[in-house]
Amino acid sequence: MMTSLFRVGLGQDSHRFSGDPARKLVLAGVTIDGEPGLDGNSDADVVLHALCRALEQAIGADGFSRYADEMSRDGINDSREYVKVARANVERAGYRVNNVGLTIEGARPRIEPLVDRMKASVGALLDVAPGAIGINASTGERMTPFGRGEGVQAFAIVSLVARA
Repeated sequence: MMTSLFRVGLGQDSHRFSGDPARKLVLAGVTIDGEPGLDGNSDADVVLHALCRALEQAIGADGFSRYADEMSRDGINDSREYVKVARANVERAGYRVNNVGLTIEGARPRIEPLVDRMKASVGALLDVAPGAIGINASTGERMTPFGRGEGVQAFAIVSLVARA
């Protein structure tokens, strides 16, 4: 079997804001103070969930929901741990991450002041330089529930290259 030299994957995730005032907002592995958390079984980090889906899709797999749900049932709710599983799957398939693009849609929080921290977090998880990670944000002209402030949606695209 011949391995492709280059692969691409696209992922998406979204969650509503939680009504639980104790819930923390976590995006791209970064805890953001002063904003409501997102509702979900785990930390509901939509950015890292979208990233896991993109990584899995790039290798022709779709296991994220299964292993994330199982890990959450076992008390592992930090989405950075899910990324470690996805990255291990990518490496087992013979690839490494080349670059990442992330788009975050929501009325809040403001993403621009968080970009450097988010890039550092994602870069550390994937062993990728922050310069190989692009992050942008949109309110979607407030046309969707996310742009109207009901939650946050994230999209991730990754390119993988064959490991040398």
